[in-house]
Amino acid sequence: MANDRLRDAILRNGLTPVAVAERIGVDPKTVERWITQDRTPYPRHQHAIAAIVRQDVPYLWPKAVTPEKASRIGQSEMVQLYSRRSSVPYDLWHQLIERAEERIDILAYAGLFLVEQDPRLIDTLRQKATDGVAVTVLLGDPSSAAIERKSVEEGAPGVMAAKIRQVQQYYNRLDGVPGVKVRCHDTTLYNSIYRFDDEMLVNMHVLGFPAPHAPVMHLRKLNGGDLFRTYSDSFDRVLASSKSHPGDEVAT
Repeated sequence: MANDRLRDAILRNGLTPVAVAERIGVDPKTVERWITQDRTPYPRHQHAIAAIVRQDVPYLWPKAVTPEKASRIGQSEMVQLYSRRSSVPYDLWHQLIERAEERIDILAYAGLFLVEQDPRLIDTLRQKATDGVAVTVLLGDPSSAAIERKSVEEGAPGVMAAKIRQVQQYYNRLDGVPGVKVRCHDTTLYNSIYRFDDEMLVNMHVLGFPAPHAPVMHLRKLNGGDLFRTYSDSFDRVLASSKSHPGDEVAT
């Protein structure tokens, strides 16, 4: 059985087995066996190849990382746990946004605090997109039942929908910018997710508490870990079911 994932990852990065072999210091025939015979490389080679082709080790070799090992690595992916979102330093948000080179993902109901704490956020996102960063913003659909239920649970009926409509006015300024997607979702969120390349801030949702008073995990992706990937996969599932925001067709 061939390792089609490895073959595809190498080709998509404009490489050949010979080029990969040269970069990691092995015989080209060894790389060919990893592909055509689905041989599993030594861990040091797994991590080297994963870095070269920008994929996770578990994706390239699903059997190489046991659930127990993935869990242990996942524990190391947590950089910091904040007891509430309001405790996360503004400088951290700013640094993560500024350092992003590949993607910025925002999944929230409103996330109004982002534009309130940084009036230049929209300009920054526009420039990031111009520089080649993929910017994806998923906001709650203010007309959905999930939004009103969230407001009622927090003891403020109608407030969440109003916040979403307010923040949409900011993101409307990104309409037509290539590389930017602003969409709506009607998902019942268990977490708000803010991803910046291989780092992520996950704002947990706690029944009866507004998001600023709920905990936040700062995660940094590690090859073989499963914690970061869990939330990344969650973001992708919401994106897949999201609806176009007015003007989004132009931006994409």
